[in-house]
Amino acid sequence: MIHATSLGIGAGIAAAAVIGVFFALNYFQTDTVFKTEDIEQAGPEKQLEKPAVTNQPQQVQLSLFSDNASPYLGQPEAPITIVEFGDYQCFYCNKFFHDTEGQIYENYIKTGKAKLVFKDFTIIGQDSVVAAHAAHCAGEQGKFWEYHDTLYNNWNGENNGWASSENQIRFAQGIGLDATSFSECMSSNRYAETIQASTRDAQTLGLTGTPGFFIIGPNNNIVKIPGAQPYDVFANVLESEELKGN
Repeated sequence: MIHATSLGIGAGIAAAAVIGVFFALNYFQTDTVFKTEDIEQAGPEKQLEKPAVTNQPQQVQLSLFSDNASPYLGQPEAPITIVEFGDYQCFYCNKFFHDTEGQIYENYIKTGKAKLVFKDFTIIGQDSVVAAHAAHCAGEQGKFWEYHDTLYNNWNGENNGWASSENQIRFAQGIGLDATSFSECMSSNRYAETIQASTRDAQTLGLTGTPGFFIIGPNNNIVKIPGAQPYDVFANVLESEELKGN
């Protein structure tokens, strides 16, 4: 089953919104919107319509991108930051992980051009929260990203039990986590507010489904990419932001 909210963004308009930074206020304000031509839909045998260019000013705090987030994947000093809002039960999040994230890692993160941060947007069900909490608990043992990958490698649909608390213990053992510490962290529920706050951050930024991405360039422009778009869409934005920093 594909959850309606995750499908909505997967089939959403593929427009990239450039957001300029106002340092004095520590706020972002929409400045320009540009369109990406001829983007194929992440779902099977569908194609997105070419989006209309719009201009919708908004203000958001910088902390919405940086707080309540995962550790960086990549070098902390990398000039470009990719912020992903995702749900571990989401079909299109899983599709992005398997079809696109690996290429971004090899070409941009591994090479020091960009870093990736993951933020929870738990909109599908309670197991989404359980999985998100487990990833943060794995992070206490330095294995957030390994656990993140394990969750997507074990993805098996939405609200059908694969991401249950019982299975999280099995996943943790599979990557060599200390079971006692992991279980204590899970039972403590200490990341519940972090996960809720991250979900509120996504809503404040106007996201209505998963995944959603914001690419922050070296000159502090921010580009919004909705949905599990093909690798070329991300590459075009990343290359453009890299050129602006040179």
